[in-house]
Amino acid sequence: MTLTELRYIVTLAREKHFGRAAERCHVSQPTLSVAVKKLEDELGIPLFERSKSSIRVTETGQRIIEQSQRVLDQVGVIKDMAQDGKNQLNSPLKVGAIYTIGPYLFPHLLPELRRGAPDMPLFIEENYTANLRQKLRHSELDAIIIALPFEEPEVVTLPLYDEPFVVLLPGNHPLAKKKTLTAEELAQEQLLLLGPGHCFRDQVLESCPPLVEAMTSRSATKPSPALVTEGSSLETIRHMVASGLGITVLPLSAATAMQYNEDILAVRPFETPVPSRTVALAWRVTFPRPKAIDVLSLAASQCRVIEKASKDTPAIAVSA
Repeated sequence: MTLTELRYIVTLAREKHFGRAAERCHVSQPTLSVAVKKLEDELGIPLFERSKSSIRVTETGQRIIEQSQRVLDQVGVIKDMAQDGKNQLNSPLKVGAIYTIGPYLFPHLLPELRRGAPDMPLFIEENYTANLRQKLRHSELDAIIIALPFEEPEVVTLPLYDEPFVVLLPGNHPLAKKKTLTAEELAQEQLLLLGPGHCFRDQVLESCPPLVEAMTSRSATKPSPALVTEGSSLETIRHMVASGLGITVLPLSAATAMQYNEDILAVRPFETPVPSRTVALAWRVTFPRPKAIDVLSLAASQCRVIEKASKDTPAIAVSA
């Protein structure tokens, strides 16, 4: 059994295709196939079920592959220990963030990180929470920035800051005359939300129960407002609101990221209790560069992206 063979089976389990796995491992397909079969023979059990059209990991194979990933992570720790004193801040750090955080945090995070670790390039990716979870588990990303709650075995989470939600509405909307708004008032309006699959959509509905009640209401005397979920991103929804199609709920950082004239778009805070989310950093417990995580978490905490956003919306009280 070799580390190379472990890397082969981990990659094959991820790709579920011999050709793609071979490409990822930079070897020929026959080389990878022979190595996988050799390991299976050594272990005395099949790790994969093969057919002409698909490859599936066996139940025992899944446990072996998970352990193999942990072994490969530990190899990184051993290499780092063998080179005691090596600068952990001079090689790229792969960081992912969910779509509703990345575009608004990264512009502030990069300058802070450059000051704290000028020789550490940052590879960034935006994706759904489920995809980031998988990439973190498979060591394709070193750390991810997500919204709590987030639970994953052998993964550490560190809260970075709390972010309130606000209401974005056309500047000429009647509710724009009010200083604060309630979820009950929003439930009477046409609401624009991200489509299913975006965790922020779920966070909004969970924190604003009247919106869920309005969506499910079919009373003849109090019909449910239309719910538009065509927005594929917060930026798309912002422009839809500006066009007068409806109103929406956004994280504060997203609501104030692009400045429209007040007569086009208005941002209003919620009445207490204000719905919010906790943004957090997550990484594997076996990740061998703790100093890089420390610098990243410090930079993210010092970005004060939410504090900057609150200056554009002084009616909102923010804790960060």
